Amino acid sequence: MENEEGTQQPHLVLANKLFLLRHPDVHDIEKVRLKDEVFSAVKSDDMAPLYETLAADSVLERDQGLLDSMRVKIDEEIKKLDEKIADAELNLGESEVREAHLAKALYFIQIGDKEKALEQLKVTESKTVAVGQKMDLVFYTLQLGFFYMDFDLISKSIDKAKSLFEEGGDWERKNRLKVYEGLYCMSTRNFKKAADLFLDSISTFTTYEIFPYDTFIFYTVLTSIISLDRVSLKQKVTDAPEILTIIGKIPYLSEFLNSLYDCQYKSFFMAFAGLTEQIKLDRYLHPHFRYYMREIRTVVYSQFLESYKSVTIEAMARAFGVTVEFIDLELSRFIAAGKLHCKIDKVAGVLETNRPDAKNALYQATIKQGDFLLNRIQKLSRVIDL
Repeated sequence: MENEEGTQQPHLVLANKLFLLRHPDVHDIEKVRLKDEVFSAVKSDDMAPLYETLAADSVLERDQGLLDSMRVKIDEEIKKLDEKIADAELNLGESEVREAHLAKALYFIQIGDKEKALEQLKVTESKTVAVGQKMDLVFYTLQLGFFYMDFDLISKSIDKAKSLFEEGGDWERKNRLKVYEGLYCMSTRNFKKAADLFLDSISTFTTYEIFPYDTFIFYTVLTSIISLDRVSLKQKVTDAPEILTIIGKIPYLSEFLNSLYDCQYKSFFMAFAGLTEQIKLDRYLHPHFRYYMREIRTVVYSQFLESYKSVTIEAMARAFGVTVEFIDLELSRFIAAGKLHCKIDKVAGVLETNRPDAKNALYQATIKQGDFLLNRIQKLSRVIDL
């Protein structure tokens, strides 16, 4: 189960194929290929527990003979692993005992038995002294969590890893944890924190077991665009050498980023249209597809309107390469939702911006809090007087 540098964990590759196999937008021809690949992976690793689940969900056809042969192989392998554990406990040292228990935990991960894998990882942890080795066990648990998209397990594992780092731990594992946490934040729609964690890990990325470096750059750019201000985006993303070396390999991503910064809004919309398919077919971003679509449009519309006190709807529609009707409908939705600070003069066909005054807003908030505090003091003084 140990991965060489640059190799994604096979079970996470399988999880992505299962996601695409169930996705309504994937073509039937592609699904035939995916189904064959999933079946081959399940069969080669004797993943009986997962096979039963997939057969019950009608993802794969149930073959009772194959299932029985898988169970026989599993029982034989567990028996061998138990014998190795017993032998290590009788004749060998503590490190060998730990390795024997770890081998059993990794086998349960391999066959897709989540509960037994977690149980065996706990047993292995009880035999582990070194903080680094305990961290490796947390990473295995996190990989399980991402395979099953068990966010409760992932959250608890990240908290556990952070508490372990208070005892010690090396920088390489700390940097790996940032990527795991960033992926968790992105998967739970905390794009701001995800962007910060990904950007911190760009130059030290070694977490190839969960996704390739190209995918990491893809996630970093997407989360940064809706999280960072224009100046920070230029410094940390647009001009970052690590991103510049990879971004050209990912379709539409370079145009998406640079056209936004260069205010080429027509090119931005075209690149965005090309990227939507990639976002929709991404296992971690798919649940947030509609939200991300709204947020990125908020960013680009706000950037355009920031340059004007008033601008005609026609001029804005021309800049974005869309119709006046489309931009009118779009802006009215965003204004009503409080996402854009402007108003539409339908008669004159003009947009008038009314940017919120930050100082005035802070002053009003202070007055409001002051009134609230005075009311609380007055109520308290009455109680004391009684």
